[in-house]
Amino acid sequence: MIVPVYDINGNQVGTAELRPEIFEAEVNVPLMHQAYVRQLANARLGTHSTKSRGEVNRTKAKWYRQKGTGRARHGSRNANLFVGGGIAHGPKPRSYTKKMPRKMRRAALRSALSVKAREQQIVVVDGLTLETPKTKAMAQILNNLGLDRKVLILLPDRNEPVEKSARNLPQVKTLRAGYLNIRDLLGYDQLVVPVEALAVIEGILG
Repeated sequence: MIVPVYDINGNQVGTAELRPEIFEAEVNVPLMHQAYVRQLANARLGTHSTKSRGEVNRTKAKWYRQKGTGRARHGSRNANLFVGGGIAHGPKPRSYTKKMPRKMRRAALRSALSVKAREQQIVVVDGLTLETPKTKAMAQILNNLGLDRKVLILLPDRNEPVEKSARNLPQVKTLRAGYLNIRDLLGYDQLVVPVEALAVIEGILG
């Protein structure tokens, strides 16, 4: 697949070839869903905790006498049906980690990238550099490229001026190409890929 390459002013300066095994792969929707669910699950801390009736710090004495009150029989105020009592079958700390083979994770990324390429949502640029962090300059670059929706900018390496310039734009996120993941690919409408970042992706998924 041949795509145009633009500069930061929005002018076409050449073309680039997107490798078919990465950007024209067979789209496997269930696999992308599995990888997406796995990533969300692995991000959960699992630190939630509730107290059972045996852990609630209340008196252990019988609440009131067994007979003669006209009320139901109760032996403890720790029961779950009382305010301040324990929680029945409540959540406890646990791990939500899901495992997925590396080949399947990378196949899911290829599927997502293929969808982006097919929908013409990938914009390749010859370079993305700023001398100093400036949000207005980054907004102008995106406007020059005709990007007006949620944009994910992939960077080949650490680039503080670009990262800080995009940080205050609510619909824009920067991500180093080595950390490309299914959640960000599916969560953003358009993808800005410098030629150097494209080489990093091809090195990982090729």
